[in-house]
This record gives sequence, structure tokens and C-alpha cells, in this order.
Amino acid sequence: MDETSKDVGAPASLLSLESLRQARDMPWKASNEISRWLITPMAWWRLRGLSKGAGWRCYGLPVIQRHRQSEIRVGQRLELRSSAASNPLGPSRPVIISTRRAGARITIGDDFGMTGGSLVCDQRISIGDRVWIGANAIISDTDFHPLDPEERLRHPLAANTAPVTIADDVFVGMNALILKGVTIGAGSVVAAGCVVVRDVPPRSLVAGNPARVVRGV
Repeated sequence: MDETSKDVGAPASLLSLESLRQARDMPWKASNEISRWLITPMAWWRLRGLSKGAGWRCYGLPVIQRHRQSEIRVGQRLELRSSAASNPLGPSRPVIISTRRAGARITIGDDFGMTGGSLVCDQRISIGDRVWIGANAIISDTDFHPLDPEERLRHPLAANTAPVTIADDVFVGMNALILKGVTIGAGSVVAAGCVVVRDVPPRSLVAGNPARVVRGV
């Protein structure tokens, strides 16, 4: 294997030979790793109602908006990229994870990665293991506001909601939008820029607006 084909993921330790090699070849990665080690102390997570898991990596601080009567559970080896320099796609803002109502619940499995973008939950968002969310994608289980104009004026936050479920090993491309009530089957790929409004079968590639199955994967 030549030098250009080696894995360029984050090194396990800042003091390792791999860390030194990456600092030589890709100095911006060294800057990202140093900043990661200087932020997100355990107390920062606890103040936001989360228990920091093993192997978490955060490049720039995410925005955590947790209703005090809601729940956010995250597995091991979380990786969030919230700074523009942390990914060549240039996230336009930090990762935002938000539960907005009492009883809302976000559950995320192990090895979850997200760059910029949002998880917005009024009811339930369930995400399995090894799910990667591309730059600036948005997943929401709510319409945010009623569709009927009179109801919107009377009760602006009384939106329709429905749970979102994303199974294991799903990849969501950059700038995708996944809306309420959707289930995405295991091993599927959501192409960049998709608007997903209906269920996605397992091991499927979907693309377009609204997203449609293109082929299996």
C-alpha cells in the first residue's frame, strides 16, 4: 500500500507515529486534533444533560438544545464536526441536536458521525449503529408549524409530528432533508440533496426530490 492510499482518519493518539505523519502531510489535521483535545470537557456535556461516551470526538462545539423533560442518548465513538475547517465540504454551521418538547427522545447508536446539520426532535428520532450524516443534512420529525393558516396563527407551534427511524449502516449525503414519519432501512444510501418523505427499503440508493429508489446497494 503506498502513502497516498493509507487511511486518513483521526489518529488514536496525538503522540503516535501516525499523528506525526499526518501533521507532516496534512497540517490542517494536526490543528483540528489539537483543538479537539482542548474543548468539550465532561462537565460541558453534563450541563446539557448528556453523559459523554467512550471515544467521542468533537471538532468544534456542537449546539445541544435539550428540553429538561426529554432524553438524548448517544452510544460510543461519536464524531461531530462543527467547524468549517474540520471537513473539506465546509459545514456552514455547527451540528445542532435539539429536543423541543417534553417526552421527546433522541437515541443514537455507536459509531455515529455527523458534519454540520441538525437533528430536530419533537417526538422521537431513533438512529442505529454506524450511521454517517453528510455535511449540512437535516433530520426532523416535525413540520415545525401547522399547515392550516388559521391554526398556524392560533397555535404556531402545534405542528404535526411522526417518528423518524434510521437503521444501522445508513449513509446520508450532504444537504439531504429527511422529514417526519420516515423509516430508512439498514444499509441504505440517501444521495446528496435528497428530500426524503417516504420510507426507504433496506439496501437501497435513493435520490431526488421527492427521493425515489434508484437501485440497490
